[in-house]
Amino acid sequence: MALLVRDGDVLRLELSFWEKIGAFHSSPRAPLSALESVTYYKSPWSMSVLRGVRAPGTGFPFVILLGTMRGRGYRDFCAIRGKRPAAVLRFSSGAFSQWIFTLNQSKVEISNLLRP
Repeated sequence: MALLVRDGDVLRLELSFWEKIGAFHSSPRAPLSALESVTYYKSPWSMSVLRGVRAPGTGFPFVILLGTMRGRGYRDFCAIRGKRPAAVLRFSSGAFSQWIFTLNQSKVEISNLLRP
């Protein structure tokens, strides 16, 4: 399961070996200064959370979504498993506009990681 990790001023969404293979991507990184907002959702499988077309990656609706979601002018990274709650981190710059991932850490742990 993907874990949010902070290395100094850099955020990393740490993926397992199999998640990296399913996503066709290594663990994404972004500077902490580029983080704009954090939002939590009970269900990530809605049109208000997911946008674009998956390419590349692995996806089975309501089971797993790993990889890049692309649209006109944006790219989002997804690491979603099952129907568990998810977090959406929105960035002002970097390779991805958003990271969308199922929560494996508490909201308190995530907020502690994101403090300057």
